[in-house]
Amino acid sequence: MHDPIPTITFPDGRKVPVLGQGTWRMGENRAGAADEVRSLQAGLDLGMTLIDTAEMYGDGAAERIVGEAIKGRRGDAFLVSKVLPSNASRTGTLAACERSLRNIGTDCLDLYLLHWRGGHPLTETVAAFEELKQAGKIRAWGVSNFDVDDMEELAAVPDGGNVAANQVLYNLARRGVEFDLLPWCRGRGVPIMAYSPLDEGRLLNDADLIHIAKAHQATSAQVALAFLKTRSGVISIPKTGSAGRARENRDAMDIHLTAENLAELDRHFPPPKRKTRLEVI
Repeated sequence: MHDPIPTITFPDGRKVPVLGQGTWRMGENRAGAADEVRSLQAGLDLGMTLIDTAEMYGDGAAERIVGEAIKGRRGDAFLVSKVLPSNASRTGTLAACERSLRNIGTDCLDLYLLHWRGGHPLTETVAAFEELKQAGKIRAWGVSNFDVDDMEELAAVPDGGNVAANQVLYNLARRGVEFDLLPWCRGRGVPIMAYSPLDEGRLLNDADLIHIAKAHQATSAQVALAFLKTRSGVISIPKTGSAGRARENRDAMDIHLTAENLAELDRHFPPPKRKTRLEVI
């Protein structure tokens, strides 16, 4: 029997599991599409109900993969997509959201994010997000790749305080957000969504992680995900096109790292001691 996946609460009171599913680079190879759909479906079956995608991924192809995966079970999924900065004017955001809804085959997104800062004023993007909420097209909105100064600027615009999440690069090898951004968001009840939690696979062959993993009869990837489970206010969204790997990711939630494990991880992957520039991929 699995341990339940811990949950995190969004500002509007909705709870989601701290382990979701990413889709970056899905839909880019037609030969792998069926496996990608099955992987997302397996994740849903295992309780990883948050699925993150974006209009940029495969120019909409990843959103269509998500649409295939949730056919007949929209109610099982917490859907997240993103608008490109180049589309994030007021009218552009409205149009981009409609395209994403069509790609996925749904009438509402659970969370809609600005993918990163661009040239359009935040006031326009936020106004569009609020309009989409009022129209029932999205339930909440957030941002991605925003550092503390960006979040403070956002908080100062009309309705900017309604931000529901910030999705950033965060994993054992890239812990800079722990110095200031993660505490800032925690203090305001804004969840952090950790993309590339396995550092694009680079952590899989890390000798120190493998050493700790052996003690738990686990994999290095599972230890990396189990580490993020210990971080309050964080949702990790690993991507895989394999149903077997989706099950492996789910099993990571059954790993309980000890204080000694965490101290060892801190030695090998030191937490930040000063402010660093927000890393992005």
